[in-house]
Amino acid sequence: MKKDYRKYLLSTVNWPVFIISGGFLLLFVVLAFSNVGFTSFYVRKGFELSIKYFGAYWQVLLLATFAVGAILAFSKYGHVRLGKLQKPEMGFIKYLSIVITTGLGAGGVFWAAAEPLYYFLEAPPTFMNIDSGTEEAIKPALAQSFISWGFTAWAVYGAISVIVILYAHNYKGVPLKPRAILYPVFGDRIKDSAWGNAADVFCIIGAAAGTIGPIGFLGLQVSYGLNNLFGWPDNYTTQVLIILTLTSVVLLSTLTGIEKGIQWLSRLNVNTALVIGLFLIVFGPGIFLVDAYISATGTYFANFLEISTYRGNNEWLGTWTLFFFGWFIGFGPLVGLLVARISRGRTIREVFIVVAILTPIVTNVWFSILGGSGIYYELSTPGSVSESLNQNGLPAAIIAIAKQMPLGNIMPFVFLLLTVLFVVTTVDSMAYSLSMSVTGVGNPPKLIRFFWATIMSLIAVILINIGDGGIDALQSFVVIAAVPVSIIMLPLLWGAPKVAILLAKDQGIVPIERKIHEGTLTRDSEKIKSS
Repeated sequence: MKKDYRKYLLSTVNWPVFIISGGFLLLFVVLAFSNVGFTSFYVRKGFELSIKYFGAYWQVLLLATFAVGAILAFSKYGHVRLGKLQKPEMGFIKYLSIVITTGLGAGGVFWAAAEPLYYFLEAPPTFMNIDSGTEEAIKPALAQSFISWGFTAWAVYGAISVIVILYAHNYKGVPLKPRAILYPVFGDRIKDSAWGNAADVFCIIGAAAGTIGPIGFLGLQVSYGLNNLFGWPDNYTTQVLIILTLTSVVLLSTLTGIEKGIQWLSRLNVNTALVIGLFLIVFGPGIFLVDAYISATGTYFANFLEISTYRGNNEWLGTWTLFFFGWFIGFGPLVGLLVARISRGRTIREVFIVVAILTPIVTNVWFSILGGSGIYYELSTPGSVSESLNQNGLPAAIIAIAKQMPLGNIMPFVFLLLTVLFVVTTVDSMAYSLSMSVTGVGNPPKLIRFFWATIMSLIAVILINIGDGGIDALQSFVVIAAVPVSIIMLPLLWGAPKVAILLAKDQGIVPIERKIHEGTLTRDSEKIKSS
């Protein structure tokens, strides 16, 4: 039995992709450990060049991805059912929970609390006529956050990539790997080509780097919170213990697979956030939060294109909007791979509505509750949140806000627990996606999932030991990794519609027409069969 498993493991893993992607991450750590200043300098340069030369492209790519997905979803092609199944494999609530928690990740607490407050304290350049720190600044602050985590950003998490991935996998035998995205370009050659290996490597590195950062931030966040609340030492030992605890939970979840572990964590995560949100609306500044969300949504839609395509201040864009866009793009193929794995039997319309409409709406509501509460308390008592934020950074924001909430003596602890849940669920999901990327199977070997969860946690521990420079360099590297990933995702804009048309004809949703081309009579159905 052991020999059979070893043989299965050896034959399943794409060792060149596994070694190159894992080796690159280890090399990055070695360089950062040996000379963090040198590494940070060149990564920062790469970050600036990425923002300068690819920022506008990313803005257009996100808009185009959402537009193509919306056109397909709300046309007759939206009825196309994906993955060769007639009904979904899991319930809608479970499905929605996994998508939300995988995509939201560390942003669920870190950025939800701090980002709107940053914009409130210093108005974005798209709203320069607004006086910062006033009631007039509430709507623009939340609306700007909605852009960073809104419809177009979420669309890269599978709104159209799922169509191509499931077609390539279920109809053409392409493994469940990021390379499946390129099937419309290379056809069957993508299965074993160097281009396919390169696509897998770039996407794996981008997603792994993007996951390591939140693990490191979790250690810093919880360590700061425990020190602030209970006087525990805020030092490297505490941070390592926190990350080891997180890793243990992830490793336990890997034993149960996506049908139990990830589903259970996702539901727990969403239910906890739902209870907290309802509690704050009922017992906290509920009317203020509801009004803020509704008015900010109006501002968001009224200024949507202007904010989404703003090109004025490149330094500010790199710090905020384009940083988040790059992060979404870097995660895009791997999150899309996981969404594809759980989307068999769903229609194009269902996938788009969940990924590109419901999840950003839920995200924006959540940002309005957490970030809106911070703004409310800052307005009521100037400095009550901003001083902690300015002095101690992101880890301090949620603690300062939570202490002023109803039940302020226990709410900070509740939010620390929620932070852990968000990050654990994301790490678990991404370890699963990374394992699929190097094996190409829907249920990758547990040993490979163990490896990715462990190696990402170890790298985070090493980077924390180096200091803020190591984590900052990794965060900037995520944006650099988004450059090749964004090029890989470009063919989806025309590949997804082509696949949708083929599937619609195959499923009888649109009629198969006889066409005369250069004197030769062909049938589209024959094209489908031959392809």
